[in-house]
Amino acid sequence: MTTALYRRYRPEAFGEMIGQSQVTDPLMTALRGDRVGHAYLFSGPRGCGKTTSARILARCLNCAQGPTDTPCGTCPSCVELGRNGGGSLDVVEIDAASHNGVDDARDLRERAIFAPARDRFKIFILDEAHMVSSQGFNALLKLVEEPPDHVKFIFATTEPEKVIGTIRSRTHHYPFRLVPPAAMLEYVQELCTQEGVEVETGVLPLVVRAGGGSPRDTLSLLDQLIAGSDVAEGGAVRVKYERAVSLLGYTHAELLDEVVEAFGSGDAAGAFAAVDRVVQTGQDPRRFVDDLLERLRDLIIVAATGDGAAAVLRGVPEDELERMGRQAVVFGTERLSRTADLVVTALDDMTGATSPRLQLELMVARVLAQTSPATQPAVQAGAAPAAPAAMPPAATPIVPSATRDVAPAPTSPVSPVAAPAAAAQPAATPQPAAAPPAGAPVSAPPASAATTDASPSAPTGAAAPGDAPAAAGQRATASAPAISAPAAPEPAAEPIVPDGPITFAHVRDAWPEILKRLEGVSRTSWLLATVARVAAFDDDVLTLVFQSQADVAAFKKLQAGQGPSEDLRGVIQQVLGIRVKYIARHDTDPTPPPAGAAPA
Repeated sequence: MTTALYRRYRPEAFGEMIGQSQVTDPLMTALRGDRVGHAYLFSGPRGCGKTTSARILARCLNCAQGPTDTPCGTCPSCVELGRNGGGSLDVVEIDAASHNGVDDARDLRERAIFAPARDRFKIFILDEAHMVSSQGFNALLKLVEEPPDHVKFIFATTEPEKVIGTIRSRTHHYPFRLVPPAAMLEYVQELCTQEGVEVETGVLPLVVRAGGGSPRDTLSLLDQLIAGSDVAEGGAVRVKYERAVSLLGYTHAELLDEVVEAFGSGDAAGAFAAVDRVVQTGQDPRRFVDDLLERLRDLIIVAATGDGAAAVLRGVPEDELERMGRQAVVFGTERLSRTADLVVTALDDMTGATSPRLQLELMVARVLAQTSPATQPAVQAGAAPAAPAAMPPAATPIVPSATRDVAPAPTSPVSPVAAPAAAAQPAATPQPAAAPPAGAPVSAPPASAATTDASPSAPTGAAAPGDAPAAAGQRATASAPAISAPAAPEPAAEPIVPDGPITFAHVRDAWPEILKRLEGVSRTSWLLATVARVAAFDDDVLTLVFQSQADVAAFKKLQAGQGPSEDLRGVIQQVLGIRVKYIARHDTDPTPPPAGAAPA
């Protein structure tokens, strides 16, 4: 039989408490200045150290060298109230859940009259004080208000609002809070070192998350994992990540990566296959959605902070941070925010739902429909905007009657609005500027004369009457460059097939073009290829070196004959005209990737 972990490491002094400085510092100051009150109220979530702090305060008050802020640990009172002590006769702990009536309050008043048997004070610790009835509190009111000099009261409760106001007003209220994840993670790491326990990467963040900021709950979960783990070769207990995930009920990191990458590339088959695996393994769909939401929150932090994400996401290994960085680049902050909103809505809808799996699948469908790259309005760099449709003749603005009467029809300038309509007619062909009409003189007038021909004050005979409509049409066409015909589509790129056999230098030089074309085929495959390095090319065997073993596994993964390796093979065949074979391995000698391989 072994003692529970939270009992073996229960603090024995205020200096050993973690994450409760708002309580320990004022209490230690009051003890040093001998300004201790007669009644205290400790409130806060479960497992945060309320009862433990009450025992430490009792040790400080009844220590042979006290009252002191640091118990000596050697006097009879300190030993009896320590971790392995059996309790002190002058420190009475009462479970208020079973002693909450008037009779119990009357019994406590009779016991408080007597002086302490050995120590300086008689201290009453009432745990779960909110369970005391209103009649019981009223029976204790006079004693708590004016107790004997040798009596101290300490109330501990998780619901301070249920303690009647007349009692609360006569106590010093100290609120306990949940321990922050950073302090808790550091504490459990130190505890594992003292216990000689080996823990795989990623286990302790799961334990801290499952503990919810409660030291007692966190240590209980860690104790359960240690008790159910096997002994390693060196004789130490080794807690594995797989067992921690299955026991705590969280989603495996690889499954989350698969779902996130499927969302990023719009891979509906991969996303629904992952959802089916969640259901087939018996995992709670609500927990999976909760884990997915936390992963999206981590990606948003990575996208916002960049290299500073390690200071926010404590306990996350470097390779996982790097992988999340690549995922955040694929999504972008805006898409991540929209996806997180959809997941939050689905999590709210799953509360009390009769079919959580159906809600989960609908959520995946919504995410794929609203955040898939195919549904986003892609604007290519340098692409010209689409030409507006030709305005029908009926849409031509009506010229006011006064203008019609004054301006003569043959010499009036063409309306700026009518000019685009005339230019947009498909049958209109540009007239050659040097071709004069029949019977006109061969010499062309200067440009200044052509400009004044349309004016009513131009001299008669400066230009032939038939030239005015043509010149006006040319001027209207020149004044509306935005209505030009759309540019012809670029011809398809031809394969870059060099003369002679393909060598390593050819592959290396063509690698930026290969990556550019691969991005248009599959975003996920391009993401993997950008972190790969071309190490060698022998005959038709291409050696690629990746930064992690997870990238190698993702590159080799095939589903229905499709995958990143097949996508890259097809693009290489388009560019170089050869079909290659692969040797994919982990990068044991890191070297920066070739120029142009990193994503912009």
